[in-house]
Amino acid sequence: MEVAIIGAGIGGLTTALAFKQAGIPFKIYESAPELKPVGAGIIIANNAMQVFRYFGLAEKIAAGGNRISVMNITKPGLQPLSSGSLEYFEKKYHLSNVAIHRARLHHILTEAVGEEHIVLNKRLKQITRDNKNFQLTFIDGSTHVHEYIVGADGINSKVRKELFKEDELRNAGQLCWRGVTQFQLPQEHHHAVNEAWGKGKRFGFLRIDERTVYWYFLINNKYAESDTDILPLLHDFHPLASQIVRSTSKENLIVNTISDLKPISRWSMQNACLIGDAAHATTPNLGQGACQAIEDAYVIAQLLQKHSIGDTFNRYPELRMEKARYIVNASWKIGNLAHLESGIGISLRNLLLKAVPDRVNKKQLEKIFALSAVQ
Repeated sequence: MEVAIIGAGIGGLTTALAFKQAGIPFKIYESAPELKPVGAGIIIANNAMQVFRYFGLAEKIAAGGNRISVMNITKPGLQPLSSGSLEYFEKKYHLSNVAIHRARLHHILTEAVGEEHIVLNKRLKQITRDNKNFQLTFIDGSTHVHEYIVGADGINSKVRKELFKEDELRNAGQLCWRGVTQFQLPQEHHHAVNEAWGKGKRFGFLRIDERTVYWYFLINNKYAESDTDILPLLHDFHPLASQIVRSTSKENLIVNTISDLKPISRWSMQNACLIGDAAHATTPNLGQGACQAIEDAYVIAQLLQKHSIGDTFNRYPELRMEKARYIVNASWKIGNLAHLESGIGISLRNLLLKAVPDRVNKKQLEKIFALSAVQ
Protein backbone atom coordinates (compact mmCIF):
# COMPACT_ATOMS: atom_id res chain seq x y z
CA MET A 1 0.00 0.00 0.00
CA GLU A 2 3.06 2.28 -0.12
CA VAL A 3 2.23 5.56 -1.87
CA ALA A 4 4.67 6.91 -4.45
CA ILE A 5 5.11 10.69 -4.42
CA ILE A 6 6.88 12.01 -7.49
CA GLY A 7 8.76 15.17 -6.54
CA ALA A 8 10.32 16.37 -3.29
CA GLY A 9 9.42 20.02 -3.65
CA ILE A 10 7.33 21.99 -1.18
CA GLY A 11 4.07 20.40 -2.34
CA GLY A 12 5.41 16.85 -2.39
CA LEU A 13 6.98 17.14 1.05
CA THR A 14 3.87 18.69 2.60
CA THR A 15 1.71 15.96 1.07
CA ALA A 16 4.12 13.41 2.54
CA LEU A 17 3.33 14.91 5.97
CA ALA A 18 -0.35 14.12 5.34
CA PHE A 19 0.45 10.44 4.73
CA LYS A 20 2.86 10.36 7.65
CA GLN A 21 0.19 11.76 9.95
CA ALA A 22 -2.26 9.10 8.73
CA GLY A 23 0.27 6.29 9.27
CA ILE A 24 0.34 5.43 5.57
CA PRO A 25 3.69 4.26 4.13
CA PHE A 26 5.08 6.45 1.36
CA LYS A 27 8.19 6.96 -0.72
CA ILE A 28 9.24 10.19 -2.43
CA TYR A 29 11.12 9.98 -5.73
CA GLU A 30 13.15 13.11 -6.50
CA SER A 31 14.93 13.72 -9.80
CA ALA A 32 17.72 15.85 -8.31
CA PRO A 33 20.92 13.95 -7.42
CA GLU A 34 21.15 15.65 -4.02
CA LEU A 35 19.17 17.82 -1.62
CA LYS A 36 21.09 21.08 -1.70
CA PRO A 37 20.11 24.69 -0.96
CA VAL A 38 18.43 26.12 -4.05
CA GLY A 39 15.92 28.80 -4.96
CA ALA A 40 15.33 32.35 -3.86
CA GLY A 41 12.68 33.68 -1.50
CA ILE A 42 9.05 32.81 -0.95
CA ILE A 43 6.15 34.27 0.98
CA ILE A 44 4.21 31.71 2.99
CA ALA A 45 0.82 33.40 3.10
CA ASN A 46 -1.65 33.06 5.95
CA ASN A 47 -3.57 30.18 4.38
CA ALA A 48 -0.38 28.11 4.05
CA MET A 49 0.74 29.08 7.56
CA GLN A 50 -2.56 27.72 8.86
CA VAL A 51 -1.70 24.40 7.22
CA PHE A 52 1.77 24.41 8.73
CA ARG A 53 0.25 25.10 12.15
CA TYR A 54 -1.92 22.02 11.60
CA PHE A 55 1.24 20.01 10.92
CA GLY A 56 3.06 21.55 13.89
CA LEU A 57 5.60 23.56 11.86
CA ALA A 58 4.30 27.14 11.93
CA GLU A 59 6.51 28.32 14.79
CA LYS A 60 9.66 26.86 13.26
CA ILE A 61 8.91 28.45 9.88
CA ALA A 62 8.10 31.82 11.46
CA ALA A 63 11.38 31.69 13.39
CA GLY A 64 13.30 30.96 10.17
CA GLY A 65 11.85 33.86 8.21
CA ASN A 66 10.49 37.38 8.47
CA ARG A 67 6.97 38.59 9.25
CA ILE A 68 5.21 40.41 6.39
CA SER A 69 2.40 42.66 7.63
CA VAL A 70 1.96 45.15 4.77
CA MET A 71 1.60 44.69 1.01
CA ASN A 72 2.35 47.77 -1.12
CA ILE A 73 1.87 48.39 -4.82
CA THR A 74 3.68 51.54 -5.91
CA LYS A 75 4.81 53.57 -8.89
CA PRO A 76 8.42 52.96 -10.01
CA GLY A 77 9.66 55.65 -7.63
CA LEU A 78 7.90 53.91 -4.69
CA GLN A 79 5.08 56.47 -4.55
CA PRO A 80 2.11 54.48 -3.16
CA LEU A 81 -0.76 53.27 -5.32
CA SER A 82 -2.25 50.67 -2.99
CA SER A 83 -1.31 49.63 0.53
CA GLY A 84 -2.89 46.77 2.43
CA SER A 85 -2.33 46.04 6.09
CA LEU A 86 -2.57 42.37 7.10
CA GLU A 87 -3.24 43.17 10.76
CA TYR A 88 -6.88 42.05 10.53
CA PHE A 89 -5.85 38.59 9.31
CA GLU A 90 -3.01 38.35 11.82
CA LYS A 91 -5.54 38.85 14.60
CA LYS A 92 -8.18 36.60 13.06
CA TYR A 93 -5.91 33.61 12.45
CA HIS A 94 -3.23 34.35 15.07
CA LEU A 95 -0.65 33.93 12.31
CA SER A 96 1.37 36.18 10.01
CA ASN A 97 2.51 35.91 6.43
CA VAL A 98 6.15 34.80 6.55
CA ALA A 99 8.87 35.51 3.98
CA ILE A 100 11.59 32.87 4.04
CA HIS A 101 14.36 31.48 1.84
CA ARG A 102 13.04 28.50 -0.13
CA ALA A 103 16.08 26.45 0.88
CA ARG A 104 15.36 27.03 4.57
CA LEU A 105 11.70 26.06 4.16
CA HIS A 106 12.73 22.97 2.21
CA HIS A 107 15.13 21.97 4.99
CA ILE A 108 12.39 22.31 7.63
CA LEU A 109 10.00 20.17 5.58
CA THR A 110 12.64 17.54 4.76
CA GLU A 111 13.52 17.25 8.44
CA ALA A 112 9.83 16.82 9.35
CA VAL A 113 9.24 14.18 6.66
CA GLY A 114 12.51 12.30 7.21
CA GLU A 115 15.25 11.95 4.59
CA GLU A 116 14.92 8.16 4.81
CA HIS A 117 11.66 8.47 2.85
CA ILE A 118 13.30 10.31 -0.08
CA VAL A 119 15.02 8.53 -2.96
CA LEU A 120 17.26 10.85 -4.98
CA ASN A 121 18.38 10.82 -8.61
CA LYS A 122 15.09 9.29 -9.76
CA ARG A 123 13.82 11.03 -12.87
CA LEU A 124 10.58 9.44 -14.03
CA LYS A 125 10.59 8.09 -17.58
CA GLN A 126 7.37 6.10 -17.95
CA ILE A 127 4.30 4.87 -16.08
CA THR A 128 2.55 1.64 -17.02
CA ARG A 129 -0.52 0.06 -15.43
CA ASP A 130 -0.56 -3.59 -14.30
CA ASN A 131 -3.94 -4.60 -12.88
CA LYS A 132 -4.37 -2.10 -10.05
CA ASN A 133 -0.68 -1.20 -9.67
CA PHE A 134 1.52 1.39 -11.33
CA GLN A 135 4.94 0.40 -12.60
CA LEU A 136 7.26 3.39 -12.51
CA THR A 137 10.27 3.29 -14.81
CA PHE A 138 13.05 5.79 -14.18
CA ILE A 139 15.76 7.18 -16.44
CA ASP A 140 18.39 5.12 -14.60
CA GLY A 141 16.60 1.93 -15.73
CA SER A 142 15.17 1.01 -12.32
CA THR A 143 11.49 0.14 -11.86
CA HIS A 144 9.27 0.35 -8.80
CA VAL A 145 5.68 -0.80 -8.32
CA HIS A 146 3.12 1.13 -6.29
CA GLU A 147 -0.63 0.92 -5.85
CA TYR A 148 -1.00 4.68 -5.45
CA ILE A 149 0.82 7.60 -7.03
CA VAL A 150 0.87 11.36 -6.37
CA GLY A 151 2.21 13.65 -9.07
CA ALA A 152 3.96 16.52 -7.28
CA ASP A 153 6.45 17.06 -10.08
CA GLY A 154 5.71 20.62 -11.06
CA ILE A 155 4.46 22.51 -14.08
CA ASN A 156 6.18 20.10 -16.50
CA SER A 157 4.77 17.08 -14.67
CA LYS A 158 5.66 13.73 -16.19
CA VAL A 159 2.83 12.12 -14.20
CA ARG A 160 0.33 14.48 -15.81
CA LYS A 161 1.70 13.82 -19.29
CA GLU A 162 1.68 10.05 -18.80
CA LEU A 163 -1.71 9.61 -17.12
CA PHE A 164 -3.86 12.68 -17.72
CA LYS A 165 -2.78 13.81 -21.19
CA GLU A 166 -3.84 17.46 -20.59
CA ASP A 167 -0.74 19.55 -20.90
CA GLU A 168 -1.27 23.02 -22.38
CA LEU A 169 1.12 25.55 -20.87
CA ARG A 170 0.46 29.27 -21.36
CA ASN A 171 3.37 31.66 -21.77
CA ALA A 172 2.63 35.00 -20.09
CA GLY A 173 5.11 36.80 -22.32
CA GLN A 174 7.22 37.89 -19.36
CA LEU A 175 10.75 37.18 -18.17
CA CYS A 176 11.51 37.06 -14.45
CA TRP A 177 14.76 37.56 -12.54
CA ARG A 178 14.86 36.50 -8.89
CA GLY A 179 17.69 37.06 -6.47
CA VAL A 180 18.73 37.03 -2.82
CA THR A 181 21.39 39.28 -1.37
CA GLN A 182 22.80 40.55 1.88
CA PHE A 183 21.38 44.05 2.10
CA GLN A 184 20.13 46.39 4.81
CA LEU A 185 16.74 47.80 3.90
CA PRO A 186 15.47 51.03 5.45
CA GLN A 187 13.37 50.42 8.57
CA GLU A 188 10.03 51.19 6.88
CA HIS A 189 10.49 48.21 4.56
CA HIS A 190 11.39 45.59 7.18
CA HIS A 191 7.95 43.96 7.38
CA ALA A 192 6.50 44.96 4.01
CA VAL A 193 6.52 43.57 0.51
CA ASN A 194 6.87 46.35 -2.05
CA GLU A 195 6.05 45.88 -5.72
CA ALA A 196 6.68 48.82 -8.05
CA TRP A 197 4.68 48.78 -11.30
CA GLY A 198 6.16 50.55 -14.32
CA LYS A 199 5.66 50.41 -18.09
CA GLY A 200 5.67 46.73 -19.07
CA LYS A 201 7.83 45.89 -16.06
CA ARG A 202 7.84 45.73 -12.26
CA PHE A 203 10.25 45.31 -9.39
CA GLY A 204 9.51 43.77 -6.01
CA PHE A 205 11.55 43.38 -2.84
CA LEU A 206 11.17 42.18 0.75
CA ARG A 207 13.26 41.02 3.66
CA ILE A 208 13.43 37.27 4.35
CA ASP A 209 15.58 37.51 7.47
CA GLU A 210 17.49 40.22 9.35
CA ARG A 211 20.30 40.35 6.79
CA THR A 212 18.82 39.03 3.55
CA VAL A 213 16.62 40.62 0.88
CA TYR A 214 14.70 38.69 -1.76
CA TRP A 215 13.92 40.64 -4.93
CA TYR A 216 12.32 39.98 -8.29
CA PHE A 217 12.10 41.85 -11.57
CA LEU A 218 9.67 41.05 -14.39
CA ILE A 219 9.55 42.59 -17.84
CA ASN A 220 7.63 41.94 -21.05
CA ASN A 221 9.92 39.59 -22.93
CA LYS A 222 10.12 41.68 -26.10
CA TYR A 223 12.38 44.05 -24.14
CA ALA A 224 14.88 41.54 -22.77
CA GLU A 225 16.42 38.10 -23.00
CA SER A 226 17.61 35.79 -20.24
CA ASP A 227 21.21 37.06 -20.49
CA THR A 228 20.24 40.77 -20.51
CA ASP A 229 21.91 43.06 -17.98
CA ILE A 230 18.85 44.35 -16.14
CA LEU A 231 20.49 47.32 -14.41
CA PRO A 232 19.84 49.70 -17.35
CA LEU A 233 16.18 48.55 -17.31
CA LEU A 234 15.86 49.84 -13.75
CA HIS A 235 16.82 53.45 -14.55
CA ASP A 236 13.28 54.73 -13.94
CA PHE A 237 12.83 52.87 -10.64
CA HIS A 238 13.75 54.11 -7.19
CA PRO A 239 17.56 53.97 -6.67
CA LEU A 240 16.99 51.26 -4.06
CA ALA A 241 16.16 48.80 -6.87
CA SER A 242 19.53 49.23 -8.59
CA GLN A 243 21.36 49.13 -5.25
CA ILE A 244 19.74 45.80 -4.35
CA VAL A 245 20.43 44.23 -7.76
CA ARG A 246 23.99 45.52 -7.85
CA SER A 247 24.69 43.87 -4.49
CA THR A 248 23.55 40.44 -5.76
CA SER A 249 26.14 37.89 -6.89
CA LYS A 250 25.52 36.02 -10.14
CA GLU A 251 25.28 32.64 -8.39
CA ASN A 252 22.28 33.99 -6.45
CA LEU A 253 20.35 34.91 -9.59
CA ILE A 254 17.59 32.82 -11.19
CA VAL A 255 16.04 33.72 -14.56
CA ASN A 256 13.00 32.07 -16.11
CA THR A 257 9.96 32.69 -18.27
CA ILE A 258 6.56 33.11 -16.63
CA SER A 259 4.01 30.45 -17.55
CA ASP A 260 1.02 28.68 -16.10
CA LEU A 261 -1.02 25.58 -16.87
CA LYS A 262 -4.30 26.06 -18.67
CA PRO A 263 -6.91 24.68 -16.21
CA ILE A 264 -7.38 20.96 -16.72
CA SER A 265 -10.55 18.93 -16.21
CA ARG A 266 -9.20 16.15 -13.96
CA TRP A 267 -6.72 15.95 -11.10
CA SER A 268 -7.35 12.33 -10.15
CA MET A 269 -7.99 8.94 -11.72
CA GLN A 270 -7.70 5.30 -10.65
CA ASN A 271 -5.55 5.69 -7.51
CA ALA A 272 -3.50 8.54 -8.95
CA CYS A 273 -3.73 12.26 -8.32
CA LEU A 274 -1.94 15.50 -9.12
CA ILE A 275 -1.12 18.23 -6.60
CA GLY A 276 0.43 21.68 -6.74
CA ASP A 277 1.87 22.93 -10.02
CA ALA A 278 1.30 19.54 -11.62
CA ALA A 279 -2.46 20.17 -11.25
CA HIS A 280 -2.84 23.95 -11.25
CA ALA A 281 0.40 25.82 -11.97
CA THR A 282 -0.15 29.55 -11.67
CA THR A 283 1.74 32.71 -12.47
CA PRO A 284 3.32 34.25 -9.35
CA ASN A 285 1.25 37.43 -9.20
CA LEU A 286 -0.74 36.49 -6.08
CA GLY A 287 2.16 34.76 -4.34
CA GLN A 288 0.05 31.61 -4.10
CA GLY A 289 1.83 28.95 -6.18
CA ALA A 290 3.41 26.97 -3.35
CA CYS A 291 0.64 28.03 -0.95
CA GLN A 292 -1.98 26.31 -3.09
CA ALA A 293 0.10 23.12 -3.17
CA ILE A 294 0.29 23.31 0.62
CA GLU A 295 -3.52 23.66 0.75
CA ASP A 296 -3.82 20.56 -1.45
CA ALA A 297 -1.85 18.63 1.16
CA TYR A 298 -4.10 19.93 3.94
CA VAL A 299 -7.27 18.75 2.19
CA ILE A 300 -5.71 15.34 1.54
CA ALA A 301 -4.72 15.10 5.22
CA GLN A 302 -8.26 15.96 6.32
CA LEU A 303 -9.86 13.46 3.94
CA LEU A 304 -7.53 10.65 4.99
CA GLN A 305 -8.99 10.87 8.50
CA LYS A 306 -12.32 9.56 7.18
CA HIS A 307 -11.68 7.95 3.82
CA SER A 308 -9.51 5.42 2.04
CA ILE A 309 -6.62 6.60 -0.12
CA GLY A 310 -8.56 5.98 -3.32
CA ASP A 311 -11.64 7.84 -2.06
CA THR A 312 -9.44 10.68 -0.85
CA PHE A 313 -7.89 11.05 -4.28
CA ASN A 314 -11.36 11.13 -5.86
CA ARG A 315 -12.84 13.62 -3.40
CA TYR A 316 -9.93 16.05 -3.08
CA PRO A 317 -10.32 17.79 -6.49
CA GLU A 318 -13.99 18.53 -5.74
CA LEU A 319 -12.89 20.50 -2.67
CA ARG A 320 -9.91 22.28 -4.20
CA MET A 321 -10.56 22.89 -7.89
CA GLU A 322 -12.78 25.98 -7.61
CA LYS A 323 -10.37 27.94 -5.43
CA ALA A 324 -7.26 26.87 -7.34
CA ARG A 325 -8.83 27.92 -10.63
CA TYR A 326 -9.80 31.26 -9.11
CA ILE A 327 -6.16 31.80 -8.11
CA VAL A 328 -4.87 30.84 -11.57
CA ASN A 329 -7.31 33.13 -13.40
CA ALA A 330 -6.98 36.09 -11.00
CA SER A 331 -3.18 35.87 -11.08
CA TRP A 332 -3.17 35.86 -14.89
CA LYS A 333 -5.33 39.01 -14.98
CA ILE A 334 -3.13 40.81 -12.43
CA GLY A 335 -0.05 39.98 -14.48
CA ASN A 336 -1.62 41.58 -17.55
CA LEU A 337 -2.69 44.64 -15.55
CA ALA A 338 0.77 45.08 -14.02
CA HIS A 339 2.47 44.97 -17.43
CA LEU A 340 0.46 47.50 -19.40
CA GLU A 341 2.50 49.61 -21.79
CA SER A 342 0.03 52.26 -22.94
CA GLY A 343 0.42 55.56 -21.14
CA ILE A 344 -3.35 56.03 -20.97
CA GLY A 345 -3.81 52.44 -19.76
CA ILE A 346 -1.19 52.89 -17.03
CA SER A 347 -2.80 56.16 -15.86
CA LEU A 348 -6.23 54.53 -15.66
CA ARG A 349 -4.77 51.49 -13.90
CA ASN A 350 -3.07 53.66 -11.30
CA LEU A 351 -6.26 55.64 -10.69
CA LEU A 352 -8.14 52.38 -10.25
CA LEU A 353 -5.62 51.03 -7.74
CA LYS A 354 -5.89 54.21 -5.69
CA ALA A 355 -9.71 54.16 -5.81
CA VAL A 356 -10.30 50.54 -4.73
CA PRO A 357 -11.77 50.61 -1.19
CA ASP A 358 -9.96 48.72 1.57
CA ARG A 359 -13.02 46.51 2.05
CA VAL A 360 -12.68 45.20 -1.53
CA ASN A 361 -9.01 44.28 -1.03
CA LYS A 362 -9.90 42.73 2.32
CA LYS A 363 -12.63 40.62 0.71
CA GLN A 364 -10.23 39.28 -1.90
CA LEU A 365 -7.63 38.41 0.75
CA GLU A 366 -10.30 36.70 2.84
CA LYS A 367 -11.11 34.46 -0.12
CA ILE A 368 -7.42 33.58 -0.50
CA PHE A 369 -6.60 33.08 3.19
CA ALA A 370 -9.67 30.98 4.12
CA LEU A 371 -8.79 27.28 3.86
CA SER A 372 -10.88 25.02 1.66
CA ALA A 373 -13.70 23.51 3.71
CA VAL A 374 -13.53 19.73 4.20
CA GLN A 375 -16.73 17.85 5.00
